Amino acid sequence: MSDFPAPQRIRTNGIELSVHLAGPETGPALLLAHGWPELAYSWKNQVQPLAEAGYRVIIPDLRGFGGSDCPTDVESYTMDIMVADLTGLLDTLGHEKAVFIGHDWGGIIIWHAAMLAPERVAGAVGVNTPHLPRGANPPTDAFMEMGGPDHYILKFQEIGYAEEIFTGREDDFFAFMMGKPPSAEELDGLYPAITHIPKLFQEFTGRAEERMVVGPKDRAYYAQAYRQSGYAGGINLYRNFDRNWERMAGVDHRLDMPCLMISADADFMLPPKLAMWMPALCQDLEHHIIADCGHWTMWEKPEALNAHLVDWLKRRFPA
Repeated sequence: MSDFPAPQRIRTNGIELSVHLAGPETGPALLLAHGWPELAYSWKNQVQPLAEAGYRVIIPDLRGFGGSDCPTDVESYTMDIMVADLTGLLDTLGHEKAVFIGHDWGGIIIWHAAMLAPERVAGAVGVNTPHLPRGANPPTDAFMEMGGPDHYILKFQEIGYAEEIFTGREDDFFAFMMGKPPSAEELDGLYPAITHIPKLFQEFTGRAEERMVVGPKDRAYYAQAYRQSGYAGGINLYRNFDRNWERMAGVDHRLDMPCLMISADADFMLPPKLAMWMPALCQDLEHHIIADCGHWTMWEKPEALNAHLVDWLKRRFPA
């Protein structure tokens, strides 16, 4: 794939984001949001096909990540603020609407944008991350049931705990995180231990290159970025799970814009079965499942993902 476009620092919502732009300025706007612990760079293999298809591709490092501003307080990473960063970015770039595309945390954010700012979201695409109904109990209750007190999201609630474990081992961290997934058939037997990321990382001593889904140069890009930014900003997203849940009480979760869901069959945190509620929530939904694919879909199965994205976009938002 071609080199990733150089970043520009763009003002939005009181901060500056590091933003990568590609494709014709007059093309329909696509706003791509990455997850944790990634960066805008996670869309490296998608930017060229989307730009060549005629779309204006807008890919920020989210606040707290990479070259973007990284406020230190937890409350600076609530869902209203994360959504306002993206809508403000569209304002600065002169776009009334965009198709919002998100993976992992970026997926959570784009589905919330579709609820909180639907007038700015022409269409919504979840990569691995489905649109979910609001649960009856706080999310941390579900994480406790899934993985016990060592579930990584619960450990992330402790200020400084994960940061101390990860900092200084950036190369090891991305080798640990970006290994080949177990098969979909194996996943159910790996709970709860598979959710204990900080604990497992402390025991990690390395992984053969053939067991990686992201190559050494790309992992080195991530590692260098995290040596500079640290881990706290991204982890602060997790510290707002329950606060965001409280915020969304009474908000209509039903969506009427075109929605696309692309699941990966071997994603242990976001398995395809989590999309079961989407037909009831999304009036206009298309759903695909990529086989033999884990959490890092953009790296593991870029051709399959790009084919689904370009096909749907050409049919629903032709350039």
